[in-house]
Amino acid sequence: MPGGRLTEQERRQIASGLADDLPYAEIARRLDRPTSTITREVMRNGGPGGYHAAMAHRATERRARRRRPASPRARDETPQPYGRDAEAVAEYEEALTTVLMTSGLPRMPARVLACLYITDAASLTASELTRHLRVSPASVSKAIAFLEGQNLVRRERGEGRRDHYSVDDELFYQSTITGAQANNQLVETARRGVQVLGAQTPAAVRLESIARYLDFISESIMRAAEQAREILHTRPETTRGDDTEPSADGGGISRG
Repeated sequence: MPGGRLTEQERRQIASGLADDLPYAEIARRLDRPTSTITREVMRNGGPGGYHAAMAHRATERRARRRRPASPRARDETPQPYGRDAEAVAEYEEALTTVLMTSGLPRMPARVLACLYITDAASLTASELTRHLRVSPASVSKAIAFLEGQNLVRRERGEGRRDHYSVDDELFYQSTITGAQANNQLVETARRGVQVLGAQTPAAVRLESIARYLDFISESIMRAAEQAREILHTRPETTRGDDTEPSADGGGISRG
């Protein structure tokens, strides 16, 4: 399987595959590339509806020119807790980021959220996020603001008046409820359209069907979220043979 950066010809093939509505996996197969490579390439360059091969290639070249080689000191060489493989953790973090982007998150919020999810403490400061992701404080701040608006992270004041950003089980529940409430707003707007357009008109009938569908979906989500909430607070049984004790630092990402 070839490695390295995508060529401009490969990007043209990606654009052609997207135009033909091919799934990422099929495009990847034709290019003999991992599916994650194609997904990441498309999501960071406009998404499936806005991907342009030439623009994506120029953007990649610009990013490569701006990116400075990391010095040995900049690399996180701190031993991973629980005996984890640092390279495997980094690859998993990138894969999780890609999946979060596919689900609708912009790239930087997805990177921040993935970083928090794989940290054992589930809490990091802005400076820790900046250092780990190697981005500007402003980028982290914008990403956090977006995630807070989606109820996906929580801001807490820690020692030294520093804000800590965390994820927990309850936030996942709250995010689900927020999504259901957004559906409720669509339901109300659709039914207002029925009144404006006239109850028996084709457009109004269509809007009422949409409203009934979304109403059912929202109610089902809310009911399922309440029923499943206790799962979030129930610790899974320890895998047989896994008697590893938590490390003292409690973090999957170095705080050094």
